Order: sequence, then C-alpha cells, then structure tokens
Amino acid sequence: MATDDADGIYGKLLSLLDERGAAYRVIEHAPEGNSEAVSLLRGHPLGRAAKCIVTMVKVGKKEKHFVLVVVPGDKRVDLAAVKALYGGSYASFASADIAEELAKSPSGTILPFSFDDRLELIVDPALLVHPEMYFNAGRLDRSLALSTADFRSVAEPRVEPVSAD
Repeated sequence: MATDDADGIYGKLLSLLDERGAAYRVIEHAPEGNSEAVSLLRGHPLGRAAKCIVTMVKVGKKEKHFVLVVVPGDKRVDLAAVKALYGGSYASFASADIAEELAKSPSGTILPFSFDDRLELIVDPALLVHPEMYFNAGRLDRSLALSTADFRSVAEPRVEPVSAD
C-alpha cells in the first residue's frame, strides 16, 4: 500500500489544483480502477482517460530510473520507447509495491502527477490534444476532469511519444 493514504494524496492534489487556479470537476462514481470501465462510468471516450503506469528503466548495471508514464486510455505503454529515452538496457513495469510507494496511491488510482522526486513524469502527446482529461484521483470512487492546459501548467510533464496501439 502507498505511504500516504488515498484521501491524503487526493487532498494534496485538490489543494495543489486550487492553489494554482486549475479548472477541474470532481466526478463521484462506483469504485473502479480499470480505465475502460471507469471511462464508461464517467461518460467519456476512452482516449481521454489518463492511463498512469509506473515503469522502471535500467541504465547500465547499477542505475535505475522510475518513470510515471501517462498514455491515453485506449493505448498501451511502449516500453521500448521509454527505454530509448533513457538509453537504457532494459525497461519493465515497476512492481506494484514500488509503483504504489512512488505514486503514493494504490494501483488503479495513480495520478498523472508525481509527488516524489524519484519518479519522473512523462506524458504522451496524444493525451494532450483534448481540452479536458480524466483520471482517478487517488481513490477508486473519485475522478477528476481536468483542463489539459492546466494539467500541463501544474504538472509540468515531459512530453514524449510513449504509447502504442
């Protein structure tokens, strides 16, 4: 489980967004962490959902990078592309324990924001073409619809093509 409880990261996110004047809406729904199912509950196309996956890239024998990769809900993470960004020798999905520790929330609720210096945020540009994006907000029963422009301003992600069909 994450080091912060889910309400802790949820509250931290809302405080950050309010502080920065971001335009967002809270959407309450039945508990769900699967991108396809929760997109149906929220009533938007799957491509507007932010699918958030923690990955690990090995560079050399001793160096590891943890990367929060965010892709549209109808795409998958292209691990080869993530590996290439770091000149890595190997890339994989991080274990659930590590992902939850770094993201500070349980799998299925990971935010497209990094609140840990060890976790770099990379977002695929295909997600940023819509005026609004959707994601579970550190809880299975709450999502946010967030202005994409405000997301870019507040989260300051690295934007790289890291998705595949």
